[in-house]
Amino acid sequence: MRFLFYSHDGLGLGHTRRNLALADAVTRLQPNAAVLVATSVQPVSFLGIPQNVGILKLPGIRKVDNDFYVGRNLPIPLAEHLAIRSAILRAAVESFRPDVLLADKHPFGVGNELLPALEVIRRRGGRTALGLRDIIDDPPTVGSEWERQDLARRVPEHYDRVLVYGCRDVFDPIVEYGFPPAIAEKTVFCGYVVNRTRRRWRSADALPSFPEDRPTVLGTAGGGQDGIEVLDGFLKASAGAGWNAVVVCGPQTHEGDRRALEAHALDAGAAFRSFLPGLAQWFGKVDALVSMGGYNTLVEAVRCGTPTVCVPRVAPRTEQLLRAKAFARIGLLRLLPPELLEPESLRREIAAVLSSSRGDLKRRARAALDFDGALNSGLELLELAGLDERRARRGAVPLFPGAA
Repeated sequence: MRFLFYSHDGLGLGHTRRNLALADAVTRLQPNAAVLVATSVQPVSFLGIPQNVGILKLPGIRKVDNDFYVGRNLPIPLAEHLAIRSAILRAAVESFRPDVLLADKHPFGVGNELLPALEVIRRRGGRTALGLRDIIDDPPTVGSEWERQDLARRVPEHYDRVLVYGCRDVFDPIVEYGFPPAIAEKTVFCGYVVNRTRRRWRSADALPSFPEDRPTVLGTAGGGQDGIEVLDGFLKASAGAGWNAVVVCGPQTHEGDRRALEAHALDAGAAFRSFLPGLAQWFGKVDALVSMGGYNTLVEAVRCGTPTVCVPRVAPRTEQLLRAKAFARIGLLRLLPPELLEPESLRREIAAVLSSSRGDLKRRARAALDFDGALNSGLELLELAGLDERRARRGAVPLFPGAA
């Protein structure tokens, strides 16, 4: 069985990390499966490539605003970037001949770059799935975008299944976004996707050594394309505070911002890292986390019961704010809106979460959320490829043995 997973990767690492988690699940469930992951994430090899998974590298693009992208590295017009990416994707379908194509979030890609590949696989009799994170954006924005792109009509014509990587009780896109019946009947809620792809451990993966008589607080901004204000505020809040501070800025942080943050961390007595591919492995070791509201970061943190202060991104999308509010309502984190981000307010929030019980947070998360999104999505994709669920489970290599 062959699968092609696509993500546009205009902002952050989340789309590719989800697809890698799903590729890992598919190849563990069906060891003979082959998955080709199309991505433009630069450090993708550091994220952990599962067995039987190959990478199809696309020229990078960077999101500036909703529906507005520019080239990430190549100094050529966006239209030429998209033409190259579209040709690569179509050629991959023609030569790799996948049984199933999975697209993350953007059903037709930036500027319809995925449409030729979709048309080829549909003509060949292949199957297609659209994967959506739990929350896309606020309902009016999503409604406007879907109407402008005519997605209510086009998605059912080009996709056999819609996989929602979330829990209906937390946020129901069928209701919130008004999915038409033709999409609602294809929609499956799979639970939250946790990336447990195994990586080779490196000495740089070790948590910095700190005095053991003080708690350790981690500040991170995901991929790092934005979030400089959050990390700068965290360092200001940590200066002279009663905890050990460590900052990981992310691989997409602008070089000037990276240098400024590193200097600020030195002045504040905090440890600094530019990029840690396996950052989630620290979540179970630190005493608290300060982060933005990205899907992967929050899901991995709340699953570990990590006491978390979330300062979400609110532009160009409010998705992170909506997710943080939903998780805060069920007591999984503390929300600090970005307009209230000040050293004193953040210091108070960190002090509050440091008094939280990790065990209580973990039990609350397990009761409220389903973290088997990778497994459930993998089973859906294998069923699309023609393998029934019972055979998939019977032939599976155990998924994530020993994982908490």
